[in-house]
Amino acid sequence: MATVLVVDDSPIDRQLVGGLLRQDTDWVIEFADDGAQALEQIRIAAPDLVVTDMQMPGVDGLQLVAAIRKTHSQIPVILMTGKGNEEIAVEALHAGAASYVPKRSLGTMLVETSRRVLSAFQEDRHRAELLRRVALRVESFEIENDVNLLLSLSRHLQQMLGDAWSIDRTDRLRSGTAFEEALLNALYHGNLEVSSDLKEVDHTAFYKMVDERRRSSPWRERRIHVSVRLTMADVEVVIRDEGPGFDPGKLPDPTDPAYVDRPCGRGVMLMRAFMDDVRYNSTGNEVTLRRRRIRK
Repeated sequence: MATVLVVDDSPIDRQLVGGLLRQDTDWVIEFADDGAQALEQIRIAAPDLVVTDMQMPGVDGLQLVAAIRKTHSQIPVILMTGKGNEEIAVEALHAGAASYVPKRSLGTMLVETSRRVLSAFQEDRHRAELLRRVALRVESFEIENDVNLLLSLSRHLQQMLGDAWSIDRTDRLRSGTAFEEALLNALYHGNLEVSSDLKEVDHTAFYKMVDERRRSSPWRERRIHVSVRLTMADVEVVIRDEGPGFDPGKLPDPTDPAYVDRPCGRGVMLMRAFMDDVRYNSTGNEVTLRRRRIRK
């Protein structure tokens, strides 16, 4: 049984909207006189859906959408718009509103729009709850020397952690940074064999060589291989390039102040800071990153 919060400063309009939403539904309808009261009610007990007027004194509909998006992004909001509010409605949609219904069409559109929005958001919630119960997830990738694909994979790995572990955005971004650094190292220094020393001397020359080698043999035929093993307790990501490798024993100490600001030290420092374990194989063309769900 869904709970719908109706927000409108007009008592007559509140009752009209509430009556429409009760037709042929089993929804529980609650009311708020304005945006400020709605936010307080949401803080105490979050509804499944908010239906709000656009124009209200104090916290208006647009401000209410932004506030809900910031603190309760899982709650969808439908705006009721008066004639001439089309531009504001578009702005509200960009701010995070799920949909809008013109007030002149409430009788024909409100209930159906509410049903569609509720159904979509409830399915997202059920999927999120399901993914948090994944006991084991294994994936593998073989990727060309394409920066955009590697960055997309980094974001995908972040999303995997967020889905399975419910960690906050900052924690996801920290892990994603470690994955991204390892993937880009496999591309630039592994497959394409372009040294960080060149970046320190000439940033433009570094990326020019990267672009040239991406289109030339033998570098363009090389691939990056990634395997992922995620459980409810930890994650392991293994990244292997097809380059000649390097001597891991010669890797600079990333905590040495001499290397903190240098390209060759920054990536390794971030990987080790955001992961619980970072290990290279003996030939230096494979790195394994591990982190626990709950870090010490």
